[in-house]
Amino acid sequence: MIDQLLLAFPMAIVVIGAFVLMLLSHSKKFTLERLNLVGVLFLTISFVMQYQTLGAHSKDFLFEDVFGRSFILDDFATLFDLMFTAGAILTLLINNDYFKSRRYFSGEYFALLLFSVFGMMMLSHAHELVTAFIALEIASISVYALVGYHKQNKVSSEAMMKYMVLGSMTGAFFMLGTALIYGAVGSTSLTEISAYVAQGELHNMTLLIVGATFIMVTILFKIGAVPFHSWVVDVYHGAPYPVTMFMASTFKIAIFAIALRLYIVNFAPINNFWTEILQVITILTLLGGSWLAISQNIIKRMLAGSSIVHSGYLLIAISSIGLGSELAAPAVMFYLLAYFLSAAGSFGILSFIASQTKGQMSYEDFKGFAERRPYMALFMSIFMLSLAGFPSTIGFLGKFYIFTSAIESGQILLAGLGILTAFISVYYYFKLIAMMYFYPSQTSQEKFPVNVSTLLIAMMAMLIIWGGIGTSLIPFVPGADGFIDSAKQAISSLQ
Repeated sequence: MIDQLLLAFPMAIVVIGAFVLMLLSHSKKFTLERLNLVGVLFLTISFVMQYQTLGAHSKDFLFEDVFGRSFILDDFATLFDLMFTAGAILTLLINNDYFKSRRYFSGEYFALLLFSVFGMMMLSHAHELVTAFIALEIASISVYALVGYHKQNKVSSEAMMKYMVLGSMTGAFFMLGTALIYGAVGSTSLTEISAYVAQGELHNMTLLIVGATFIMVTILFKIGAVPFHSWVVDVYHGAPYPVTMFMASTFKIAIFAIALRLYIVNFAPINNFWTEILQVITILTLLGGSWLAISQNIIKRMLAGSSIVHSGYLLIAISSIGLGSELAAPAVMFYLLAYFLSAAGSFGILSFIASQTKGQMSYEDFKGFAERRPYMALFMSIFMLSLAGFPSTIGFLGKFYIFTSAIESGQILLAGLGILTAFISVYYYFKLIAMMYFYPSQTSQEKFPVNVSTLLIAMMAMLIIWGGIGTSLIPFVPGADGFIDSAKQAISSLQ
């Protein structure tokens, strides 16, 4: 029993922290900065405990006598948990100045963020469809509230309503799909579903396939794939900068935790059924996301459009899994890490700048930014280069693995289209770099503030370069090989 409690503690400490923050939020002794640090403390404890257990898991089920096989403990879930907690820690620390600059933030914000992390951790450990649905809704409802946290802002409230209505509808698709799968299998346990799929034949599994397709609709909506993307740009635009950073860098990753578990293990014998559908959706996502990103003038909206393109890259690898590529699943994990660092860094810089200004930032606002803030311009350039897949960045290796898996599985057209859209992305990413470096500044140079936010942004920029060119020169700092080995180890724990 004690061993089980220790295994559950990293997840439990996050939800305990959320409740503690709710209780402290009305105390006058705790300022926003102190509440922020309390949230970081609980998340850091969880992160350290997860890191210590990474690689030490056998395939265990948490409190099997009580919950059955609803929660699984493996390296796959632990690696995702590390990304969730790291993303939340970065969101809280980098945005500390932003919180203090906006009066509408209160202690409940930090509690909601921890509740969302708890839901995402539940989702990565879910080994049963109803459990996965509950976890997804805990994470999603918290994010809905965070998107509309600035109640006096009509754009923010509109974004929240749009996201909540559409998200609730697609959540119903997940539940309907679960009901259909239960009707076919007689259970919602992933173990039972795997056994049923392994023993059956495709033409006898119509009900299960329809149910799995409904679940796929929910997943495609959450990652912003075309044609389920209509909410992405408006919601990213309307949400406060810290929330947009959290959604882009952390919440999107959580959806792939359940998607990969289902696609690699449970539906593996029949995933060829969806290959052509996924290929069409991938093409639409790459082209539609590119068009949206090119047509934007506000930086936040441009990054929102580009996030759709990155979902398209990930879908290339997902369809490659169904066609037998061995590199595809680790490539998804590696690309999620690469995108996590790049998106968190770019939105973190936008949030840091927004803490000292009002309104949305357009390309025009970055004219001469390299003269005013040369270090920040350098870091932003690194993040843009990584998102574009420029060599010597972790983003380049991420795209390399994705396209290699596509070629390995025979998807030459998708690989070519992915490379083409990567070249197209050079336009809107390098446009920002050009604005920063090739236009004169209207104001004088500003000092580089050395604080936790800027140090973390600098650290992420260095990790992006190290992930692109680093080797094992420093034993305790993994380079690209270390990242991909961790991804392969996490995937192998699913088998």
